[in-house]
Amino acid sequence: MLLKSLVATLPFFLAVYANPLRRFVCNNGKRTANAQCCVWFDVLDDLQANLFDNECGEEVHESLRLTFHDAIGFSKELNRKGQFGGNGADGSIMHFIDIEGAFPANNGVDDIVELQRPLAIKHGVSFGDFIQFAGAVGVSNCPGSPRLEFLAGRPNVTQPSPPDLVPEPSDPIDQILKRFADAGFTPNELVALLASHSIAAQDHVNPNIAGSPFDSTPGLFDSQFFIETLLVGDTIPGGGKLQVGEVRSPLEGELRLQSDARIARHPGTACEWQSFVDNHDRMANAFRAAMSKMAILGQNRNKLVDCSDVIPVPAANTKQPTLPAGKTMADIEGSCKATPFPTLTADSGPETSVLPVPK
Repeated sequence: MLLKSLVATLPFFLAVYANPLRRFVCNNGKRTANAQCCVWFDVLDDLQANLFDNECGEEVHESLRLTFHDAIGFSKELNRKGQFGGNGADGSIMHFIDIEGAFPANNGVDDIVELQRPLAIKHGVSFGDFIQFAGAVGVSNCPGSPRLEFLAGRPNVTQPSPPDLVPEPSDPIDQILKRFADAGFTPNELVALLASHSIAAQDHVNPNIAGSPFDSTPGLFDSQFFIETLLVGDTIPGGGKLQVGEVRSPLEGELRLQSDARIARHPGTACEWQSFVDNHDRMANAFRAAMSKMAILGQNRNKLVDCSDVIPVPAANTKQPTLPAGKTMADIEGSCKATPFPTLTADSGPETSVLPVPK
């Protein structure tokens, strides 16, 4: 009888212990690893319905940018000198937007801050948590993206980040590498973070062509950014003259940042850059790891709660990396001396154009 009873209850135990982490049921019926994560399902629904429209669009680009501009406000060197080096991913850019928004490198972040802040207040979550959550949710709307980690529990901030900690695209590469090292990132991790430019666009480097993406597939998390940044630049998108921080682009409507062009060709980063061209999994895994590190800069991981299971699973991207139509391998400026640049096929469609859609 005892044996029969155990056998009868075995399916229950298997069901429970096969997925022991999703043991809490929230009021809305959603399951999560920790009861403290339930609030984030409500935030998720609000974000998707009222900010992102379940798309990989402009607000996603800006939200992802905000995760970096908030977190990079962290300096080990200043701390060593006994000065305040910032609390990293703490939401200070939202709390003190009147101060940090005036830093030159933060030009334009006030727009997305003003859209996000009412939602954070509405749900009673810290600004630091909200910024990183919104970035992770936004990325999940872009096919091909990895599912990003999200840890909750950042305290509310009490002071703004120090100035001059956010790199600018016109900065010398050695200065950018030094700034990232000061925040705790290796050159390879910097390259991994730049995978964000696969689903990004600019509004303020060249405001004449606001909304210009950095590759021809801004709605997909793919390696086109790493390919196209290494193409010979022969175009000034939108005509006119190049702006500070901008260099010639290979495609009309696609803006190329000076920093991206130089990092792609720098001897300390070129091989890592090239390694992503035909290896999507490597790129996605490196991006996820670097984003996880960035999202808790200045924070204590042991005091945070893992709510990653609230983040939606992104759709897959089956598009293979290609040369844009009209381009050949001769247009690639391969800069990694250790290995040859991967051979790519050309897009069979009409010559690629990524002119931004007028607003």
